[in-house]
Amino acid sequence: MKNIMGLVFANIYDSSLGQLTNKRTQASLPFGGRYRQIDFTLSNMANAGIRHIGIVTQYNYQSLMNHIGSGEEWDLELEEGGLEFITPYSQGINNNFRGKIEAIHGAGRSFLDKAPEEYIVLADASVICAMNLEEVIRAHIDSGRDVTVVVKAGIANANKQLDLAVHVDENGEVDDLAVDYDAPADYLASMGMFVMRCDLLMASAEECMAHNRFRFERDFILQDWTDGKLSVNAFEFHNVALFNESAEEYFRNNLAIIDRNVRHSLFRDDLTIYTKVRDQVPTYYGESCEIDDCIVADGCMLLGKAFNSVLFRRVRISTGAVVRNCVVMSNTEIGIGAQLEYCILDKDVKISAGTKLIGTAEHPVILNRGDAV
Repeated sequence: MKNIMGLVFANIYDSSLGQLTNKRTQASLPFGGRYRQIDFTLSNMANAGIRHIGIVTQYNYQSLMNHIGSGEEWDLELEEGGLEFITPYSQGINNNFRGKIEAIHGAGRSFLDKAPEEYIVLADASVICAMNLEEVIRAHIDSGRDVTVVVKAGIANANKQLDLAVHVDENGEVDDLAVDYDAPADYLASMGMFVMRCDLLMASAEECMAHNRFRFERDFILQDWTDGKLSVNAFEFHNVALFNESAEEYFRNNLAIIDRNVRHSLFRDDLTIYTKVRDQVPTYYGESCEIDDCIVADGCMLLGKAFNSVLFRRVRISTGAVVRNCVVMSNTEIGIGAQLEYCILDKDVKISAGTKLIGTAEHPVILNRGDAV
């Protein structure tokens, strides 16, 4: 779609993911055995024909840049008018963005102002889904509203705090918005994805910053809607959407893709999810290994046992080791006779022979990249 551009926010939930994002952005967090979280957002945009995309990031973005490279896997070009990285320092700003509005305002002169596109899709990298964005964009234009927010039912439960909670009446019209709200189950959760005109976004960012308002959902969407200055349309997404906004959700959602129905909703023939190509040798399954209900990437050496787990590339499980309900990232080695249950092992972790680590589904044990135990 030549009249649409995209803007992806890479760092929004870094602080809530704890040690998983100590040295990387949330967008570059590995997911599902071979992907990074940003792969889903970029693929959704690329599948809709969006070729002009900015990635707003603040810090720890080297791994993200290494992963995206030239952008060729998504049929994007890393240059002006194609795929661009937008950082505080590249915009002559000496501090980190305090919110999306400040990021948009800071990025405006070099990215948005020169863009020929009429509409923009704004998206976080925190929600994992395969979405037909062309349907969303058409629904936005047909609605005649200023902003369309993509929403999901079944997320609000009166316990999870939502950045933006949306309530619609029996006709599907928005009749309430709330931010940072433990919304009851009859509310819809924003998926952090919005469609609007570029000129409206820039004018609104200028107005917000002039009044020290820098949060997108609170200071722009909610306030202008409450004041009657902004009309909002809600587009409900009905397929699988996994919200990775905390370490616990990240752990639970990785294991969720073991379920066939979840996996087939995310990885579809008509909405391909692209990622950086890494050619590896096939996984080796030892004569006495036992692997059941697992997602297994290529290049692994599996001599022990693994159950209900996600194993990324080049994982080694030694003889006698047992892994249950774990997320094991690339290049991790699990020693002879080790027992692991409810763990997240970051990249390059080494587990010594005989080690026993037991967490819970609500509080998994998390080891940092390069840890040796």
